[in-house]
Amino acid sequence: MAPVAVYALLFAAIVLEVIGTTALQLSQQFTRIGPTLILVICYAAAFYCLSLTLKVIPVGVAYAVWSALGIVLISAVGLVYFKQRLDAPAIIGLGLIIAGVLVVNLFSKSVTH
Repeated sequence: MAPVAVYALLFAAIVLEVIGTTALQLSQQFTRIGPTLILVICYAAAFYCLSLTLKVIPVGVAYAVWSALGIVLISAVGLVYFKQRLDAPAIIGLGLIIAGVLVVNLFSKSVTH
């Protein structure tokens, strides 16, 4: 599988997980059927896409990128869509998460390119 395709699948997994987590918030503890169905479908699709990336990317690296970027993106969704505020330590921490993903992908020999 081409590296671009692998990273496209990983990005799809991340986006699906963020959509699913957004739907989790909207489901109001699974009391609303529409958002609940969306979250189940998105989580299942996210894990499927993630599983396909594991043919090329080591599980630890793939999961680290998936979870880290998911955290950053869902924090942005919370900020914009749910009007949840981030304080300075949260923003610094999110910046460190992004830096960690960049270090792993740019400098680690564990990542197959």
